[in-house]
Amino acid sequence: MSIYDFTMRDSFGDDIPLSIYKGKVLLIVNTASKCGFTPQFQGLQELYDTYAQQGLEILGFPCNQFAGQDPGSNEEIRNFCQINYGVTFPIFDKIKVNGKNAAPLYQYLKKQKSGALGSRIQWNFTKFLADRQGNVVARYAPDVKPEDLKADIERLL
Repeated sequence: MSIYDFTMRDSFGDDIPLSIYKGKVLLIVNTASKCGFTPQFQGLQELYDTYAQQGLEILGFPCNQFAGQDPGSNEEIRNFCQINYGVTFPIFDKIKVNGKNAAPLYQYLKKQKSGALGSRIQWNFTKFLADRQGNVVARYAPDVKPEDLKADIERLL
C-alpha cells in the first residue's frame, strides 16, 4: 500500500486518484481557514511557486475537527484560499483526520509517521512530506512554518 493507492475527492467534487502524482514530491497538509496557523497558506503557496516546476505538489485537505476552524463549504474554503492567499495548489474536499471516520489517506499517513501525540493529528496544518516514490519521509507539527521545510523538500527534489 502507498499514497498512490488512494483516491480523494477535490473541492469541486471530482474523484482524484493520487496516482496522478507519481514521481512528484508531495506535501500533504490538513488546513483550516479560521486558525492561528491559517497564514501558513502564504508560505505554502510560496513553496509551491518556487518548487512546483521541479516536481513539488502540495495537497490541502480542509478539516473542521479542531475547534470548528473550517466551517465553510468546499466552495467557500477554496475561494477563501484563492482570494486571501492566492492559493493555486489543489484544495480537496473537507475531511476528518482523527477518529473512526478519519479519511483512509490520513489513517495511512498517521501509521507511516507518528507525531508528538502518537498517531493522532495534533491540530490544523500538520504536514506530511512524501518522496517521489510515495514514501512518507517526514511529519511536521503545525507550528513548523512552510519555509522551514525548504531544505527537506530540496533534498527530495
